[in-house]
Amino acid sequence: MPTGVKHLHHKAKDFDVGIYFEANGHGTVLFSEKAIKEFQSVSQDDSISAEERQAASRLCQLTLLINQAVGDALSDLLLVEVILAFRKWSCAEWNSMYTDLPNKQLKVKVSDRTLVRTTDAERVCVSPPGLQAAIDKLVVTFSKGRSFVRPSGTEDVVRVYAEADTQARCDILANLVAAAVTEHVDEMSQ
Repeated sequence: MPTGVKHLHHKAKDFDVGIYFEANGHGTVLFSEKAIKEFQSVSQDDSISAEERQAASRLCQLTLLINQAVGDALSDLLLVEVILAFRKWSCAEWNSMYTDLPNKQLKVKVSDRTLVRTTDAERVCVSPPGLQAAIDKLVVTFSKGRSFVRPSGTEDVVRVYAEADTQARCDILANLVAAAVTEHVDEMSQ
């Protein structure tokens, strides 16, 4: 499925609990009415343990904390604070659990973004012909390199995402992929 909030938000509605976040910070958690009713019911069910009732009650409280309409950085931050307090973790402990590779996102202005088509959750470019092969050829020359492109859903640009083991190498990879996008789109539009 395509990335981008306009696609992810609608797909998340297909689940009782739908969670989506993008690298740029956009995202939220959605709860279906069925899930909310189930949380409420379980939180008051005397046939289960107090621990299970408390867990369901916490889920009920989360549905009130999270901004399900559009996602909201402040409610997301409050959610993180609640989880850290519950787990008795410091920000440093939480941060040490994950190491992000240096990454870069670029926008490449093109004459017609619809010439760029993707598949596999927008990780593989199927058009213009040869663009994915060019990206693959570039990526293998960088340690921990990864890159993908996708047409913007809102602007006449192609978005380039790249990562590598150092920021300098990542920047080079992003720029090389951006140049490949320009070259292949220009060839196809002629």
